Amino acid sequence: MEGKGVLFKVFADIDVYDICLDAPKPGQLVSIVEAMEPTFGGINLEDIKAPECFAIEDALKAVMKIPVFHDDQHGTAIISGAALLNACEVTGRKLEDVRVVIVGAGAAGIACGRFYVDLGVRRENICMFDSRGLIYEGRANVDRYKQFFAQKENLGTLADCMKGADLFLGLSKANLVTKEMVKSMAPNPILFAMANPVPEISYEDAKEAVPSCIMGTGRSDYPNQINNVSGFPYIFRGALDVEATAINDEMKIAAAYALAELAKEPVPEDVCAAYNVEKLEFGPDYILPKPLDPRILTWVTPAVAKAAMDSGVATRPIDDLEAYAASLKARIEASQARIKPFVDDYYKV
Repeated sequence: MEGKGVLFKVFADIDVYDICLDAPKPGQLVSIVEAMEPTFGGINLEDIKAPECFAIEDALKAVMKIPVFHDDQHGTAIISGAALLNACEVTGRKLEDVRVVIVGAGAAGIACGRFYVDLGVRRENICMFDSRGLIYEGRANVDRYKQFFAQKENLGTLADCMKGADLFLGLSKANLVTKEMVKSMAPNPILFAMANPVPEISYEDAKEAVPSCIMGTGRSDYPNQINNVSGFPYIFRGALDVEATAINDEMKIAAAYALAELAKEPVPEDVCAAYNVEKLEFGPDYILPKPLDPRILTWVTPAVAKAAMDSGVATRPIDDLEAYAASLKARIEASQARIKPFVDDYYKV
């Protein structure tokens, strides 16, 4: 958690206190976190497994007047949602027509599925798999959160459901998907294989199976890295600056669309140099801004702040969003200047 705190500070100049709690019961955790509200501007929950994470977050949001955000859920959903928006644009798809296969029905998998529905994907077009197989009506061991995605009947194995699918989303374990499965998908398939460090299918195997596929992973050494750091620092910065009482669906959707739009802008030379490439252009191998792109701050943060104001959860509205964006850039530059001497001294030792 110390590392997460560093990311908040470096990318968005947010001061973070990493508090690890010995609270094994959901009600106990809710009570402790609720009591912290007078001290903090927002709460970022981490490492809480499903299904408890859903109940805990819902309970806290119901009683607290500051943002409560479980990044394991919503961060993955927002960044992969932005990638989905652009992958559909590149391949000429409409969200309402997209057929999705999700493997991994934990916190991230369920949150991603729900977010895709918010973006326009039809719930009945999502096949979700947990460790026991496809989730369908009448199957045993299906909690109410998974039940939201239950198919009317058992449609078969992962290989069966991959046939004709537009998007595969993997949040499970390595090497679950074969080349044959990729070949059986719809033309120009989209694969977000995010098991780390080894994805559900390798970039090389996916591209060999269908060269026109759009492939994203959680890794920085391949195109289209889906990384939560492109979301949570900027979402919290925007929420804190308007003193929002929550991070709601409108703010999450605004973040995804802002991130997607930034990928269509010309990429500065210094960003390309950081990734040792000559250029980056919107297309199959560049559907998301690189996580180290400093422009994310001035694109996503104002969009989140505006969505908070438009949806009525901001208690301290910002009148001039353009001036606000400029102030964000100046703020980060000043913050990094303050930190630099300490970093330099560390490397001298």
